[in-house]
Parts: sequence; structure tokens; C-alpha cells
Amino acid sequence: MIITGTDQHVAWQRRVLPPVEQVRPGVWSIPVPIPRSPLRYTLSYAFLDEPGVLLVDPGWDSAEGREALTAGLGVAGASVADVTGVVATHVHPDHHGLSGWVRERSGAWIGMHPVEASTLPGRLWRDADPAADRAWLLRHGVPESFALEITVDPAKMSTVLGMAEPDRAIEDGDLLPLARHEVHAVWTPGHTPGHLCLHDAAAGVLLTGDHLLPRISPNIGIHSRDEGDPLSAYLDSLEHVAKFSDDEALPAHEYRFRGIDDRAADLIHHHDERGLEILRVIRGHGAPTAWQIAEGLTWSRGWDALQGMLRRMALAETLAHLHHLAARGTVQLAAGEPARWRAS
Repeated sequence: MIITGTDQHVAWQRRVLPPVEQVRPGVWSIPVPIPRSPLRYTLSYAFLDEPGVLLVDPGWDSAEGREALTAGLGVAGASVADVTGVVATHVHPDHHGLSGWVRERSGAWIGMHPVEASTLPGRLWRDADPAADRAWLLRHGVPESFALEITVDPAKMSTVLGMAEPDRAIEDGDLLPLARHEVHAVWTPGHTPGHLCLHDAAAGVLLTGDHLLPRISPNIGIHSRDEGDPLSAYLDSLEHVAKFSDDEALPAHEYRFRGIDDRAADLIHHHDERGLEILRVIRGHGAPTAWQIAEGLTWSRGWDALQGMLRRMALAETLAHLHHLAARGTVQLAAGEPARWRAS
């Protein structure tokens, strides 16, 4: 992997916002800060077009974020009022949070993959019963006292529940409505079910959202209900984007890079190694719960440093690996409650 966003990389090392940059003619990278997050900022991308601007991932909705997005568009010679369309690679609030604010001020349409629209927090969680979520956590071995702390409560989620509904569905392979750029949507499920990358072949760039980042592995998790196999979907999506090996990656965090195929291979290897570590923990315990497995895994800052919802994310990631291993026939659920896992 070769770092191409050198100014972005320097800014990352110095823990400051990178500059607003024109990464291709008519394509601008605009950093939008994320409050109290180790990710620090989202890289929003603006395609200057005729008659207006297509904005990808406007960023987290905060006063500072609105100011940064407005200023960044100004550097590019545009304004929020010029935005005619917004594409959300996925619905996480550090990407989709500002979409509604932009639409209110410009009349822009908002587009995302239809599967992603079905996962909007307002659709999934608005009428959710906290007791059911707590029961799900207990089933996977979360201690009762801690389960209460990390239970999802819609009454405390007003900000994310109010994120904007889309106006337009963007399917895999769709050509975005641009006059000066030819950008196709690439469906890359895994980090979220309807995650999109965006490919501009003429410009030689792939906007990778959170699917492919230069330094970290995006969270692939099962966050509620024992359904699906997001990790297998993610690994398949990595194989798919590896075909764009000649393009420069424009990620939503950190910095631009080349070597999409090499980075995809690194991430596949990382998940293979994680699977082997999970098998070692299972064999050492006999039939542990997902929570016990998560406790026994290696985390970048250590298990003890993970507090609150970070531990829930660790559980979600562990469950995603377990479902992937189960799909391969490597592990299986044991009978009874709480849910326990055995090596096959």
C-alpha cells in the first residue's frame, strides 16, 4: 500500500484536521470533524458538476461540522445551497448525520442503497423494546449488571433516530446523475448491509467509504438479533473491490492511498487470523459464550480499556466472526441458554 494523501497523513500523525484538497479536477476532499471520536473526522467528497454539487458523506451533524462543511465547499468555490444531491455510503451518523441539514438548505435529494435505508436507526430502533435488547445481550453472556448499561434505549437516541430518510434508491451499478463525471455505485455489504463504494473510472478513483481504510479494519458486527453473516459478505466485498487495483482509494477516514488489492488482501488475512484466535479461545474454554470469547481476544487497547458501548461493539464483532465460522462449519452453537459455542 502506498500513501498518496501525504498532507492528510501528516495531519493524521499530528492529530489535526487535514486540508481541503482538490483530489481530481472538479473533485474535492473536505474534512468534517467528529466530536469525541478517535476517527477525528470524516472525509466528505464534493463533485462539482453542472448545475450544482454532488456531495458524498456530509459528516457528523454538529455546529463545528456544519461550519467545516460550509467552509470546505467555499474553498472549492461552492456553497451548501449549490448542493443538488447527497449520497450516503452508509447510515452511520459520522457519514449521514448532516444529510438532512444539507437538504433543508439546498433542496438536494438524498440517495443510498435501498438495503441501507432499511437499517436507518429510525426504522430499526424507534419502537424497539429495551427489555428485548437486554435479553439478547444476556443470551450472549453479558453480565446482568453490565447489560443494563449497554442496552439500546430509543428514548436516549433522539439524534440518530431523526437522521434523514432518503429520496432516491441507488442500486449496485447505478450511474449517478452527473454531467461532468461518470460515477458508478458499487455495492459492498459488510460494514453495513447496504454500504456503497463509488467508482469514477475516468478519474481513476474509488471512494471507499468505511469499506476499505488504510490503517484500521472497519467494525463488522452483529448488533441485534441472531441473523445474517456480515463478515462473509464483507470478505466477498473485499474480493470484489480488489479488482480496482489500478485506482486510487479515497476513503472516508484517515488518508488516500494506492494498492487497493494489497489492502484488501491484508484485511482478509486479518480476519483469517482473528478466526484462528477465536478457535483457540473456544478450545481453551470448552463451550464459552460470545462474551467470554470476546474477553479472551486481543484488542488494540486491551479488553480493560474497552468500556461502555465499546464492549458492545467488541461483542458484535465477535459474533460476526462466530457466524462466519459457523457458516464454514468450523464452530457450532451448543444447546441451551445462554448461547455457547463449540469447535466442530
